[in-house]
Amino acid sequence: MEIINRFFQDTEQSFFLFGPRGTGKSTWIKQHFKNALYLDLLAPEVFRLYSAKPERLRDVVAANPSADTIVIDEIQKLPVLLDVVHQLMEAHRDRRFVLTGSSARKLKRSGVDLLAGRAVNKTMHPFMAAELGDAFSLEDALTMGLVPLVTAAVSPQEAINAYAALYLKEEVQIEGLVRNIGTFSRFLESASFSHGAVLNIADVARDCQVGRKTAEGYFSILEDLLLAFRIPVFTKRAKRNLSSHPKFYYFDVGVFRSIRPTGPLDAPQEVDGAALEGLVAQHLRAWSAYSGDTCRLYFWRTKTGNEVDFVVYGKDTFLAIEVKNTARLQSKMVNGLLAFQEDYPAAQACLLYRGPERIKIKKILCLPCEEFLMNLVPRHPLRF
Repeated sequence: MEIINRFFQDTEQSFFLFGPRGTGKSTWIKQHFKNALYLDLLAPEVFRLYSAKPERLRDVVAANPSADTIVIDEIQKLPVLLDVVHQLMEAHRDRRFVLTGSSARKLKRSGVDLLAGRAVNKTMHPFMAAELGDAFSLEDALTMGLVPLVTAAVSPQEAINAYAALYLKEEVQIEGLVRNIGTFSRFLESASFSHGAVLNIADVARDCQVGRKTAEGYFSILEDLLLAFRIPVFTKRAKRNLSSHPKFYYFDVGVFRSIRPTGPLDAPQEVDGAALEGLVAQHLRAWSAYSGDTCRLYFWRTKTGNEVDFVVYGKDTFLAIEVKNTARLQSKMVNGLLAFQEDYPAAQACLLYRGPERIKIKKILCLPCEEFLMNLVPRHPLRF
């Protein structure tokens, strides 16, 4: 398959590269560090060698003086190696360590804090529309998602259907993160109904028939495995009574669709609307990360029902974005944006929809969603 150039950029210092399985971390590493000393902890023989003797890494590094970059793939498999990495960083300041991981759970309590300041945290996300260029299809993205592992598969549908099962088997079950894998599987489905919605953990707990603390722990596992994220309410200089709960999203719309159960009582437009909003969310999140995390992503919702799907806020950026899964616009659809601009006149506002043309409604610019996504390029100003 043709290698697609990613927006992710290298950094001169040592770094952690986090990202869900299949987002292209290893492909990017092998493309950019062809002469690096490379350790793949997913290889059983490599894992056995270094789990038995972590200090072996010192001997291997010493035997390869020309390797100025040392890559350890899937470092979360063996967090004890981070102690050795830290020692090597102190002893060899001219060498760079690149540590990839598809889960942050084990590292939270071990090496990340130890290496803080020595290694920065970077993230790899699913493809962005602008990375794919002419190969991007909004319809395909909304159905299969944009995980590179899936888009490159001979049968993308089979690949995305197997994706959640892969995580359940390899990350959750093998690592013993939960006691009852069946209950966690039901939780994944229940959580999918909260995708793109204000999260009520108590409701999810009741639906799964588990305690609230258990459900909260499950959501934390999803976030630690990089499978999901929450965005908080925008409350800066709030003039109204706002919602206090965050919104929840799976990291990729294809993963959301593969987990979300559907049946005769499920309206297709409800699932499609959540999918479109999630696609915009994952793009904004990737744009921010690849731009140096100069902006934060929020949403806005008042207790009286006014809502804006996304607020992008940073030093030089203040945007309000509403997403509508429709090709036919109505004037009432911009009411949330107008209310937001009433409170925050400095904010730019835009509505994204499925129609083919730009149009203004009550001074609010309405853009085709595909046009917006294609023009979303990291390190370029986000403007309408």
